[in-house]
Amino acid sequence: MLDATPLQNAYQALLDAAATVAAAATVAAATVTDADADADSPGPAPPHGEWNADQILAHVSLVSAATIAAVASVAAGAHTTYDNRIALDAWTIERTIEHAGGNAGLRDRIGGQAAALCALAGGAALSDAELSTPAPVRLLSNGTLLADQPMPLRDIVTGLAEAELPGHTRQLLDLLPGRAVAEATR
Repeated sequence: MLDATPLQNAYQALLDAAATVAAAATVAAATVTDADADADSPGPAPPHGEWNADQILAHVSLVSAATIAAVASVAAGAHTTYDNRIALDAWTIERTIEHAGGNAGLRDRIGGQAAALCALAGGAALSDAELSTPAPVRLLSNGTLLADQPMPLRDIVTGLAEAELPGHTRQLLDLLPGRAVAEATR
C-alpha cells in the first residue's frame, strides 16, 4: 500500500496556490477601470513563454487524469502506459480550460481528481505488487525528454507528489504580483 498523505498534501498546496493566484487576479481586476478590464483574463500574466494560471491548472488536470487512468488500468488487471505529451499540447490545454469552465472549474476538477487518485493509489485498491508493476513511461518537460523507460506505477505516483505538483505550485505562486521581483532580489 502507498501512503497517499504526500500526494494529498501536494494537491492541497497546489490548490491553495491556485486559489491565492485567483484571488490576486480578482483584486487586481477590481483596481482596473471597466474599460481596461478583461472579464476572461486567466489571472496574472506569466513571463514570456510560460503558461498562465489556467493553462497550468489544465496541464495538471490532464496529468492527473493520465495518472488515474494508469492506476485504474493496473487495478483492473490491464496493461498500461504513461505518456504526458497530450498534457503539453496547447490545443488540448485550451480545450480542457473551456470544458472545465475556467479557473474555478479547473480547481474543482483537480480537487476531485486528487480525491480519486489518493483513494485508488493509497487505499486498498492496489497491492504492493500492483504498485510495483512496470509501465512504459514517456515524460517530457519544456521540450526535454525526462524519461523514456519502464517505471513502476509507484514511482509515477510518487513523482507526481514529489516533483510535478510542487513544481507547478511554485509556477503558480511565481505569477503573483511582486513575487518575481522578490525572487530576483534574493
